[in-house]
Parts: sequence; C-alpha cells; structure tokens
Amino acid sequence: MLFAEGARPAEVAAQLEVSIQAASVWHRRWQQEGEAALEGAGRAGRRPRLNADQVRAVEVALLAGPSANGFRNELWTLDRVAEVITRVTGVAYHPGHVWRILRQLGWSRQKPSRWAAERDPDKVEAWINERWPELKRGPSRSAPGSSSKTRAASR
Repeated sequence: MLFAEGARPAEVAAQLEVSIQAASVWHRRWQQEGEAALEGAGRAGRRPRLNADQVRAVEVALLAGPSANGFRNELWTLDRVAEVITRVTGVAYHPGHVWRILRQLGWSRQKPSRWAAERDPDKVEAWINERWPELKRGPSRSAPGSSSKTRAASR
C-alpha cells in the first residue's frame, strides 16, 4: 500500500498514471476508513459474451483464412466473421458488433490493395461520362409505364 509507505498523492498519481485529484480522493478515503475503503467495486459494465479461450479459437479460425472457413474468396467481411464466431463458439454476434472482437484481436479495417483483374479503366470512364448522366437525369417523359395523366401533369 503506497499511502502506508508514506507516499504522497502526487507520487501515487504519477506511479499509477492517474490524476492527482483522484489520488487525493483515495488518500482522504484511506485516512478516514482504512484500506477497505480503497477496494475496487468490481468490474463495471456487462461481462464479455466470449471468454479468452473462445476468442483464441475465433482468432485461429480467422487466421486460417476465408477459404479455409468455406468462403469463395480471400476477403473477410463483418458478416463472414460473425458467421465464423457463431460456428466456432455458438455465440451469435450482430455483424455491426463484430468489429469489437476484431479490434480486441488487433485487426484493423483494410481495403483491397489492387483493382480486380477484370477492371477496364476505359470502360469505367466511358460509363461515368456517358451512361451515368443519363441515369442521374431519371426516366424520360415518354418512358414505358408513364401514363398520359402523368405526362399532362408534368407539363
């Protein structure tokens, strides 16, 4: 116990990397109520749904790669990771919460480093310059399915 050894609140704060104010509050409690006043209240918040062994099992499955887990290409998505977590542990996670497990494992979001081999830059540019403006304008007034009432109302 640092206070019992004569440490001042500022020294305790520096050693434990907390604010001096927090250490001063602890010191006052220790003086008034003894060591029992400094005991932690326990874990705050909800307990994790996966234990350490389950998280390790998920990591082993993920490191094996998507193909080894039955997927057609080598791309991890949140949906796929959620499926692996359920298959390995029996615990279902919503894909939107899977990132918490991935972050715990030290994984980060990444984009593919290259374009698809089939990508044709000239065709992409032509589509952007020619087709996209047509689609952006919307259907023409004489498009199939437009009634005479709709045409008359739009004039």
